[in-house]
Amino acid sequence: MKVSVDKNACIGCGACAAICPEYFEMGNDTKADVKKGKEKVAKADEKKVKEAVDGCPVNAIKVQ
Repeated sequence: MKVSVDKNACIGCGACAAICPEYFEMGNDTKADVKKGKEKVAKADEKKVKEAVDGCPVNAIKVQ
């Protein structure tokens, strides 16, 4: 599974970084970023990343 953030949709609420700080952080632009090197989600972390996806109020986090 791969994860990304749609920066145009992100409102910078920080929910993803609060729920799953292993994969998400807030950038200098106050919008969420996937941490460098974490674009591919480890199988063991999929549940936590999906919680962050579900917690995003504007559906800015995409998984494939």
